[in-house]
Amino acid sequence: MKRIAAVFRHLGERGEKALIPFITAGDPDLETSYQLALQMAAQGADILELGVPFSDPLADGPTIQAASNRAIRNGVHLEDVLQLAGRLRAASPMPLVLMGYYNPVLQYGLARTARMAAENGVDGVIIPDLPPEEAGAWRREALAAGVAPVLLAAPTSGLKRIQRLAALTRGFLYYVSVTGITGARSQLPPELQDELQEVRRRVKCPLAVGFGIASPEQVKMLAPYVDGVVVGSAIVQRVAKLRGQELLKEVGDFVAALKNPLRGG
Repeated sequence: MKRIAAVFRHLGERGEKALIPFITAGDPDLETSYQLALQMAAQGADILELGVPFSDPLADGPTIQAASNRAIRNGVHLEDVLQLAGRLRAASPMPLVLMGYYNPVLQYGLARTARMAAENGVDGVIIPDLPPEEAGAWRREALAAGVAPVLLAAPTSGLKRIQRLAALTRGFLYYVSVTGITGARSQLPPELQDELQEVRRRVKCPLAVGFGIASPEQVKMLAPYVDGVVVGSAIVQRVAKLRGQELLKEVGDFVAALKNPLRGG
């Protein structure tokens, strides 16, 4: 949790914004996920979102659904993702945030998940299908372990609820850019910038935006209104098509291009 706060603080001092790439852990395999994470960190990623494979990822579009299915076929589950996080923590100071659904966390055990996440260097957890009204038990365990329960807000949330979510979240508030599922989009909603500007005026915590963001041009457009930008499906698409050194180079170059508009000056 402290690592996330430190990243946003240090970036803010330099006039930078955070790049938060997403990959599904275990797609195409755990070793490749490990190498991809280190490559992205070397090319400018500030915080890494690691997706926990799940058979029914209701917030995700076809790209990340397919990635989850590939990882599950490889036998990758929550415990494997936690172990991957431990390997990454030993190799890199980059904050790690797990993105996963509530069922695997519940089955593994709330206290056990929080404890093992902390022991493996995980800084935060996003559970998109767990609304704050039902998240009391998980929040208690996560906060007790020093793991940030990162909450999501959407264009349909309304400003009053967004302010409540901002008060409850830790690490940052994740603003969903579109009403719908994840997936790279050539165009983002025309009202998104105005929405982010209004949210930015109302909340004090770091604000990150994600869902649908697929290009350096879109990152540049959104950067003035947020503290961080999440890019997932556009990276996962590359993971699905490439392998080996070609994959590492392609994703590394893409991450570097995404980070450039977020740098100070």
